[in-house]
Amino acid sequence: MVKKRPWGGYRVLLREPGLQVKRIHLKPGRRFSLQRHRRRIERWIIMTGMGIVTIGTKRRRVRPGSFVEVPRLAAHRLHNTGKKDLVLVEVQFGDYLKEDDVIRLEDDYGRV
Repeated sequence: MVKKRPWGGYRVLLREPGLQVKRIHLKPGRRFSLQRHRRRIERWIIMTGMGIVTIGTKRRRVRPGSFVEVPRLAAHRLHNTGKKDLVLVEVQFGDYLKEDDVIRLEDDYGRV
């Protein structure tokens, strides 16, 4: 089942204690909230598309095959700068992996 969000959507591929894997698509021109997580780290593998990832004060371009590590409590965001969906696989590790662990710092969709 795909969970729809204003920026695109995601599907949970695997859920086990301490581990969750998602396939996420980010629509062209859209970006995630600038956010952080208290209780998990994330690792992303960019499958298709191009964008800019921000972690803390650092920004870098990503493309297919790029690998991103998001430490616990790090402010982060991904922006799709391409004309097609940016698709990534996200692997979450931690003792709590529910969506209410998101701390939004900035949001384009009025959810702060």
